[in-house]
Amino acid sequence: MTAIPQQSHLRSDYVLLGLTLLLTVIGLVVVWSASFVIGIVQFGDPNAYFVRQLMGAFLGAFMFVAMWRLDYRKLRPWALPIMAVTIVALVAVLIVGEERNGAQRWIGAGAVTFQPAEFAKLSITVYLAVWLTRPGRNLRSFEEGFFPFMIILGVVAGLIVWERSLGTTLVVVSIAICMFWVAGASLMHVAALIGSGLVAVVSLALLVDYRYDRLLTFLGHGETDGALFQTHQAMLALGNGGLTGLGLGTSRGKFFYIPESHTDGVFAVLGEETGLLMAGLVLCMYLFLILRGFHLARRCDDDFGSFIVTGVTTWIAVQTILNIGGITSTLPLTGVPLPFMSYGNNALAAVLMAMGVVASVSRYGMEPEAAKQDEKPRPRKRRAT
Repeated sequence: MTAIPQQSHLRSDYVLLGLTLLLTVIGLVVVWSASFVIGIVQFGDPNAYFVRQLMGAFLGAFMFVAMWRLDYRKLRPWALPIMAVTIVALVAVLIVGEERNGAQRWIGAGAVTFQPAEFAKLSITVYLAVWLTRPGRNLRSFEEGFFPFMIILGVVAGLIVWERSLGTTLVVVSIAICMFWVAGASLMHVAALIGSGLVAVVSLALLVDYRYDRLLTFLGHGETDGALFQTHQAMLALGNGGLTGLGLGTSRGKFFYIPESHTDGVFAVLGEETGLLMAGLVLCMYLFLILRGFHLARRCDDDFGSFIVTGVTTWIAVQTILNIGGITSTLPLTGVPLPFMSYGNNALAAVLMAMGVVASVSRYGMEPEAAKQDEKPRPRKRRAT
């Protein structure tokens, strides 16, 4: 059993903390710029969306610090209650939730809303980390591994799909499958999960008109007034910015040329205003954050902490790839927000809270170097991330 480090030996990964802070601050600035036109049109206030995002940042910062200071291992006995509350909240959305743009994802009204699906990403990460590390469980067997894993994932993913949020479902499924694979599951079972997931995604896309249009656009058969228009305008904005950008606050795309410029298209506004050099630097920050996260997961002396970091890092990686891929036409549009940057105070608070748990793992999940030198090598069941 891994000993808990003494307080004098605690060291956090300040590189991860610094990258999280930088991306959040850059995101706030870009949301302020990208949203002031739509803020004037909808609310008569250019700062309406920025203020809401700032509230999400403050809430997220509070939860980040709280999670960072808390030993993440204390979350273990709370994993099942947290998962149960999350499922109840996801069901409640379907009953009393507020519908926007054809999707029913929010509880509340006006500026005060709660989006359970965003926090479900962290809930299922922590719950699966407990489930995967339960002593005596044979993850490679169908009865003890694959089947119960499918039940857990199916319940959460099914409820989110019912909310008509296919992008969020993709992220949740990716988190779960990656954790399952890293924990040592059968490659045949993992391949079956990926294959069935792809079939389900394509089937769901074909059943809904706007998703079907997005898929056609990606395949080169879209219409100029649909998803093709959004990606075309985003690419134009990135090109207009050149190397150094048009200047902060001077984007043309946010004047309703780029649909959802403050959410899905926020990276295009960033590129137009600050240039490809800054946009490339931001992408490098994401890449470094993701690589650093997987490196931390590999170094962690506790499987529970390692799986949590794997899940959170996968969450950020998949959302970044889906968002940037959709904007640049290298992947179909999914409506998935860019972590730390896209408008969405629930999404920002959730990802900051998750990064707080990662920071806790970096603080409490690493043994002092002296203890490591005296300790005999222990076999690891998990795969290297």
